[in-house]
Amino acid sequence: MKEKVLFEVCCGCFEDAVQAEKGGADRIELNSALFLGGLTPSIGTVQAVKNTLKIPVMCMVRPREGGFCYTDFDYMTCCRDMEALLNAGADGIVFGFLKPDGTVDTDRCADFIGKIKKINPNAEIVFHRAIDVVPDVSKALDDLIALGVTRVLTSGQRESAIKGAKTVKKMIEYASDRIDILPGGGINTQNVGEFINETGTHSVHASARSLRHDTSVCGNPEIFFGGKLNGVGIPENEYKVTDSALVQNVVAAIEAR
Repeated sequence: MKEKVLFEVCCGCFEDAVQAEKGGADRIELNSALFLGGLTPSIGTVQAVKNTLKIPVMCMVRPREGGFCYTDFDYMTCCRDMEALLNAGADGIVFGFLKPDGTVDTDRCADFIGKIKKINPNAEIVFHRAIDVVPDVSKALDDLIALGVTRVLTSGQRESAIKGAKTVKKMIEYASDRIDILPGGGINTQNVGEFINETGTHSVHASARSLRHDTSVCGNPEIFFGGKLNGVGIPENEYKVTDSALVQNVVAAIEAR
């Protein structure tokens, strides 16, 4: 019998979370502003999700777009957000703090984790894809293991986990049973089975999203309400939502591998 591979879905709103669970997700990571790589979700969103879902909910703590070396103002915001998210029912906190040279900021991480544990000793501690920009991934893993981090989300230091599959495999082998490696980025129905077989991962992270149109803002083409990612405008009448059918397809592909 094949070992179960856990499927975590990256969600950007309440509806995403509901659709993820409906499609068979084992766990969600809840964010806002996914087009910016994922920022801290609102407390109202977390409350709605926790009042509805039965599966675990990991909540992102990321106060702004850009890198992961935060000012004191940013860090104070992270601490307040983390406390509010846990009090709203979050089962785990997802974060990543780096120094100016790109190495893990172990002092700040230790302080943050200590604060988490005081509020909820059972909360999962997840370090996000900030690990994909560190200069020495093995040293970063050693640091995070020593800090007591539960899990690391990674694309294998590449644009996608598919391109970074060799590094993901090395990270899994290096981590052994000391910390969970969660690959994410570019994983879909077509490639998830092969990716699992290649890397030996016990879990995967994906968004499983489809495009939706909102015509309410199309009356004046001179007004632009969309965001920009890498300088490219996102059409103001288009956004993506988690699609339960796509989630089901990924689950089926995982089981069929």
